[in-house]
Amino acid sequence: MKIQTQAVHAGDRKKAGAHVPVTTPIYTAASYSYEQMETTDQVFANEVPGYAYARYDNPTNHALEELLTTLENGAGSLACATGMAALQIAIATALLDRSKKVLAASALYGATINLLMNVMGPFGVETSFVDITNPEAVKAAIETEKPGCVLMETVSNPVLRVGPLDEIARICREADVPLIVDNTFATPLLVRPLELGAHMVVHSLTKYLSGHGDVMGGSVTADEAHLPMLRQMSRTAGPTLGPFEAYLSMRGIKTFPLRMERQCANAAAVAQFLRGHARVERVYYLDDPAHVDAATIARLLPAGQFGAMVAFELKDAGTPEVFAFMNRLRLVVKATSLGDVHSMMLYPKMASHRDLSPRQRERMGIRDSLVRLSVGIEAAEDICADLDQALLF
Repeated sequence: MKIQTQAVHAGDRKKAGAHVPVTTPIYTAASYSYEQMETTDQVFANEVPGYAYARYDNPTNHALEELLTTLENGAGSLACATGMAALQIAIATALLDRSKKVLAASALYGATINLLMNVMGPFGVETSFVDITNPEAVKAAIETEKPGCVLMETVSNPVLRVGPLDEIARICREADVPLIVDNTFATPLLVRPLELGAHMVVHSLTKYLSGHGDVMGGSVTADEAHLPMLRQMSRTAGPTLGPFEAYLSMRGIKTFPLRMERQCANAAAVAQFLRGHARVERVYYLDDPAHVDAATIARLLPAGQFGAMVAFELKDAGTPEVFAFMNRLRLVVKATSLGDVHSMMLYPKMASHRDLSPRQRERMGIRDSLVRLSVGIEAAEDICADLDQALLF
């Protein structure tokens, strides 16, 4: 089935006694009881399907995980409380019986860098960085560093670099090094990393998949080799998503392909508008034939669908000018997130990459004049009109 159909149907309509609920209910129970202790014992041992304790599993979460597994074409999924919790347990799973070293893309979300350096670092995890768009550099770094895993984003945050995921996955598999991919920006509508050879895929469910700005969540979808340990670690560490959040995530995913298709079309129109604006110095969007990763983009992404993230630099602008521009926005929401039905703008220097040093931001191409726009499902003309009036600061 096509992903548009899978998003609507996968995970739902499990029999509950004599009836079948058309959508998955919210199960709030913390624990579950069986008439026979022998059955309870078998459930705890994973010998028969069932539920014992909500930290281990929950019917609502299970339905969401089944849906996520279908969308990413994996062996199984884990629904987590946040995207960062999902990323941390994915890395921990990959490193469990390997060297405690991460080879990470040099262009990453700021909180991911903080997780690697300031949370996992003190526990002995070493991190080195590499230009993930250069397969030869990745191969050389793997040979030199001998990492326990490689970490990359399908589309980097915020300047939209796209590494050759299929080539990186091949290099990782040849070296027997797990590849973890944050697929939040691309979503499984555009790219399914496991089908290209990745070992685990991470999402912030808060973003495009849920899509309405009303739920916090994350997920890991794993291949067969890593799923058992991922589930085992989760039973102890407990990064579990709550059943209410699982329900909201599942409800949002039903319309995610429709929303994402509209957002891709809107983003292309907004990027084209910005390229012709006198107050805009540079536009970052994946449809640009001159994009430095254009060949990779053409190979990995569906024709005509380039995502819904647009970044751009204001001409002759520093922080005061950027603030003046953003303060004038009326339709576009000034907030720290992305992927919602409404358009949202973020200032990376102040928010997503705030904790990085100016030199680190400069190396990543994040200048003081750069803003990041998550394009929503409004009429593209209205989005452009709001940007136009705000740019007259």
